[in-house]
Amino acid sequence: MDTINCVIVDDEPVARSILESFVAKIPNLNLVKSCKNAMEAFEISNSQNIDLFFLDINMPDISGLSLAKTINKKSKIIFTTAYREYAVDGFDLQVVDYLLKPIAFDRFLQAVNKFFETKVEINTSPKIEENTVKSNYIFVRSERKMVKVNFDEILYVESLSDYIKIYTKEIVLVIRETISNLEVKLPSQQFLRIHRSYIVNLNKVDSYTNEFVEINKKAIPISRTYKENVLKKLTNI
Repeated sequence: MDTINCVIVDDEPVARSILESFVAKIPNLNLVKSCKNAMEAFEISNSQNIDLFFLDINMPDISGLSLAKTINKKSKIIFTTAYREYAVDGFDLQVVDYLLKPIAFDRFLQAVNKFFETKVEINTSPKIEENTVKSNYIFVRSERKMVKVNFDEILYVESLSDYIKIYTKEIVLVIRETISNLEVKLPSQQFLRIHRSYIVNLNKVDSYTNEFVEINKKAIPISRTYKENVLKKLTNI
């Protein structure tokens, strides 16, 4: 499969960071630049051959919709935004896909696969599958340093408002981040949100009932909001 040159355009640093981590997980996606505004992206589009733009819609000065109208027609666009009402305008521009924030990795992967489907007609490039994702860890900031955490070592995650605790058998890491932001960084095939305050590693579940899962002798509640999806997922492990 040919290397795909892509550009991220978003005025929010956190949103750019999440997309950068997603791009890094996918083979053959080459991040040329992560831009904080439309002008930076416009300059890149005029100076380099960009295959794919991950483009925020609601940005100051020049919106993503305006930028999309100036980008080379050979380049494809996946819109990213927190505002559902822009969807119609986005699809009117015949973009590849429209991602609503917060963006989960599996949804991001689906959008990228749509992009590869558009290339199949030209060069029969195969779609990528989620099991080709190679990263098996993340770095989190704890006690003024970046700490590497392997996915297989995580037992579960607990939310404490603006802080979260990541539990492993050896240590408990306390980091300043929301559980929703962390959720999109974890592989969805391995981690599952079972409560607004808890994410569990499915590989670490020792037992479960309709009300809770047990991991390392800790009973973790399943909320009504997530129960149907949780029980369906657990019965299919």
